[in-house]
Parts: sequence; structure tokens; C-alpha cells
Amino acid sequence: MDFKQIQELIKMINKSNIGEVSIEEKGFKLTIKQKEEPVQQLIAAPVHAQPMASMMATVPVAPPQPQTAPTADKSAKAAEPPAGNTITIKSPMIGTFYRSPSPDKPSFINIGDEIAPGKVVCIIEAMKLFNEIESEISGKIIKVLVEDASPVEYDQPLFLVEP
Repeated sequence: MDFKQIQELIKMINKSNIGEVSIEEKGFKLTIKQKEEPVQQLIAAPVHAQPMASMMATVPVAPPQPQTAPTADKSAKAAEPPAGNTITIKSPMIGTFYRSPSPDKPSFINIGDEIAPGKVVCIIEAMKLFNEIESEISGKIIKVLVEDASPVEYDQPLFLVEP
């Protein structure tokens, strides 16, 4: 097998979904392996579709907790006027709210902590992905509005910050 044939074989393998090819000819052995790319992760995506369907089946159970969240939101609004000028950090997505990176680690922030833009304030898990939520403002945390490991909705208030 000459160099041009090997190049053509590599091009054909890159265009196909073949992961590995081995060729043996007269004392000559050639093995071509394609590196793993995110394409293989996309193949795994349908596996996540099944748990998502089961998550959707549990969605009717979940709304009672978010219904209590507006009550917390109302109490937060009631707490806002005495505090003066407060800013609310809201959830940018639907998911499960976590205050710390893992159960055995300390919280990212606590009441009284100073935050700055770019500081991680919590994690929201959505479809098995853990998304770090960073502060876009600076100030002092005066209230945490959500319990750890509880579901949150899009735009739900998470923290009250005093600038």
C-alpha cells in the first residue's frame, strides 16, 4: 500500500462513522483509529431522553413546591422595602438548586458574604448537567430565598443582595 492510498483511506474514514480500521498485507500492518469526538456523546443523547420523559411524568408532582416559592417571593418582597435598595439574583434556568458543589463541601456563599461579578453563588442541575451560576453584581448577601436541593423555575428569585 502506498502513501496516496493511505491518505485516501484516512479521508474516507474521517467522512464515515468508522472508528477503527486494520489492514494486513504481505508483512505490512496498518491500523487507523479515529479519535473520539463529541459525536459519540450525541449518540448517548437518546439515553437522556428516557429519563427526561420520566422527569416530565413527575412534573405534576413538582408544582406544589414552586407554588410555595411565590409565597417565599412575596415574603421577599415584604422584606425588600425595609432593606431599601436590594437586588434579586434570579434563576437563569429550570432545574435543581444547590448551594454547594457537593454535600460534603461548604456553601458557595452564606448570608453576610460579599460577592463580586463572576463569583459562583450556586449550582443549578438541569438534565444531569451542573451549571455554575455566577453573580453579575457586587454586594452583600442578605437573604437566601431557596432551600438547598429544591427545584427552581426560570426567573425565580434565589438571593437578595444589598449593593
